[in-house]
Amino acid sequence: MPSGAILPAAAIALLLAALAAGCGAGLATTGPHRPGTIQAVAAENQYADVLAQVGGRYVSVGAVEKDPASDPHSFGASPSVARALAGARVIVQNGLGYDSFMERIENATPSSARTVIDVAEMLHLPDSTANPHLWYSPSTMPALAGRLADVLGRLQPAHRAYFRARARAFVSSLDPWRSGLARLARRFAGAPVASTEPLADYMLAAAGLRNLTPAALQMDVMDGIDPSPQSVSAQQGLLSGRRVRAFVYNRQVTDTLTERFLEQARDAGVPVVAAYETMPPGYHYQSWMLAELTALRRALAEGRSTPRL
Repeated sequence: MPSGAILPAAAIALLLAALAAGCGAGLATTGPHRPGTIQAVAAENQYADVLAQVGGRYVSVGAVEKDPASDPHSFGASPSVARALAGARVIVQNGLGYDSFMERIENATPSSARTVIDVAEMLHLPDSTANPHLWYSPSTMPALAGRLADVLGRLQPAHRAYFRARARAFVSSLDPWRSGLARLARRFAGAPVASTEPLADYMLAAAGLRNLTPAALQMDVMDGIDPSPQSVSAQQGLLSGRRVRAFVYNRQVTDTLTERFLEQARDAGVPVVAAYETMPPGYHYQSWMLAELTALRRALAEGRSTPRL
């Protein structure tokens, strides 16, 4: 299928009809479509941001998930997403089942001209990897930037050096975050924290912190399953007994149980740190990660809460 080709009308109509039953989330773009640019789509806006930074003026980028006020676990794509994916030359998705809707659309809109970058596969992670929130790992986006430079350079060889230079600049721009994590690890090595789910666990580990929340509770909350009474009791003990230095919660996914945990943390004087699955408005990936790190440092060093970015 040639670049930008769309499926036959009958096939695309069937797909769009199926998608119309979803939540109706549309596609956000990093700027207007520009003729002659590489059409690219990312499942999550943090990946779209990196795509745009590496691709620069030669790439037009769209993001599927971009609303930090929504629950990504209940996401449903719209017909506009199907149309965008059908014509995209480059697609970036998280993998590990986190954005499985992408694979369903891609399978329904096949194209030999499309390159799909599954971040988990790119990192050679097994399907059994428990925590799919890969963007919180300091090693993920540098690897993605290099991969994007290669893919975009193959599509537009005349601009290969441009893409590689922008990828190097992006990786260098992450130095303040990575050095900040290292400083936090030196100062608070082994400090105990708790969380609602494993959302920011890769960053917490890079900062040398210990998440004492039972792993079973984290996974159950992430998967929308009621945790066992034993797990809930253990978490409540961590918070009410002030056995942790900070409580990290997923601001986009809250329910009665997590709200109760938040209340217990506040009552006990445990500082609360909000983490997000979708990059909040007004940020680039670098500034978002720095903001999360700053909130964590303030919680540990000053006992200050950051309930939202």
